[in-house]
Amino acid sequence: MSETIARYFEAFNAGDTDAMIDCLSDDVAHHVNEGKIRVGKEKFAEFCGHMSRCYREELTDMVIFATPDGSRAAAEYIVNGTYLETDAGLPEAKGQTYRLPAGSFFDLKDGKISRVTTYYNLADWVAQVSA
Repeated sequence: MSETIARYFEAFNAGDTDAMIDCLSDDVAHHVNEGKIRVGKEKFAEFCGHMSRCYREELTDMVIFATPDGSRAAAEYIVNGTYLETDAGLPEAKGQTYRLPAGSFFDLKDGKISRVTTYYNLADWVAQVSA
């Protein structure tokens, strides 16, 4: 199942939301950092559209871990980004760049991602884009 996770992140780095969505179950639970849980591919696509408007990001230094039975996985990586458009409730966007450690956690079933939870330090991000 780590192949599914690798495909998901390759699609992310390529900016290919459709390919990311192809890795998801129909009822995917997307646990957004410091946000509400979004259920389903449509909500995931809406989130990706918003993120693409506000941020340009590439994930590097990726390490993927998976349980032997393939039902759960995790990834640790560095987010290398540019803040493109002001996101509501956050500092003003002026093209600031940032470099942020992050991690994602997954449940998998039938070869698809059924849960994705992403964590990063929002205070670190705010400090970087406010400097």
